[in-house]
Amino acid sequence: MAAIDQIRATIEQCDERAARQTLRDQIARLEHRHAAIVAASCPRLDPGPPVSSLAGPRLLTLGELERVRDALAGRLANVRDEADAQLLRQASSRALLERMQADPAAYKWLRVSNAQLGEPGCKHFHVRPRLGPIGLLAGWWHVKVSSGCPLASAP
Repeated sequence: MAAIDQIRATIEQCDERAARQTLRDQIARLEHRHAAIVAASCPRLDPGPPVSSLAGPRLLTLGELERVRDALAGRLANVRDEADAQLLRQASSRALLERMQADPAAYKWLRVSNAQLGEPGCKHFHVRPRLGPIGLLAGWWHVKVSSGCPLASAP
């Protein structure tokens, strides 16, 4: 009888070990996907608060591993939603820029930045009158591209 109990305990231990490994693999995949989405976004998305350590370093139970996995899955879903919303805003900004360049007079004084387009840098696109006040009176509008980031100044 003792041998059978020992075999059952060994089987349960192997099953728990496999379950732990599966959960750890799932957590690693979720963390990787989360980091990839945050790193690929421009401007960067907020990754959210760090996952709690569940009372310091120790071996987590299966239930605790499942809770960590579920929390990461929820965070991943939130970051995906934010990334999708950001991509939609950037696509609408790109479409606006194309319309601005096609008909500047319809978008007087409008300004679109690289951050709104999802591109790095400090560049801005402005719809301004050509030749200043003369262009304003004559109705000559054009899209002017800024020169980029301002120069660094002494503190």
